[in-house]
Amino acid sequence: MQIYALCDQSLLDKKHLSIQMYLNKIAKYNIKILQYRAKNSSKYEIKQQLTTLRNAYNGCLIINDYIDLAYLCDGVHVGQDDLKSIDRDIAHAVVKLRNMIGEDKIIGISTHNKDEVLQSNELDIEYIGLGAYRQTSTKSVSNILGQQLDDIASLSTHKVAAIGGVTMNDTFEFVTYNAIGGGLL
Repeated sequence: MQIYALCDQSLLDKKHLSIQMYLNKIAKYNIKILQYRAKNSSKYEIKQQLTTLRNAYNGCLIINDYIDLAYLCDGVHVGQDDLKSIDRDIAHAVVKLRNMIGEDKIIGISTHNKDEVLQSNELDIEYIGLGAYRQTSTKSVSNILGQQLDDIASLSTHKVAAIGGVTMNDTFEFVTYNAIGGGLL
């Protein structure tokens, strides 16, 4: 199992943790990808945190949603609604997104069902986040895939990060990364 760490600023604030404290706590894990998510922070604060992360973390750093800050990272992760805000046609949105961030950056997108996974197979992206696997305390989710997640993941031609309530003990046959947030702390 490879770990895709979700560093959620709201959770760090709730637990009174700095970015450096967070990195110290997760240092014992072999983190392949670290996604920074800050839904309630200013762009200035996010930029500061990304700079701190980039200076202290040598792995693959992904920003959630903030496409214009992708230059500080190795790539960006966006949701279906974020893509639709770029272009109503998801395929066109990904082409535009690729043009915005560059060929050398990673694009990951959220998927929630079989149709979205099959659609993602035609896109110029590096991975999908698939879920939610189960309910999570860091984000409100209405679509719980449970045991179906692995079957749906088997349809993807991209690497798959299982998202939403995933733990260190969860095992999947067709998932590349267990995306874990608060469970690492």
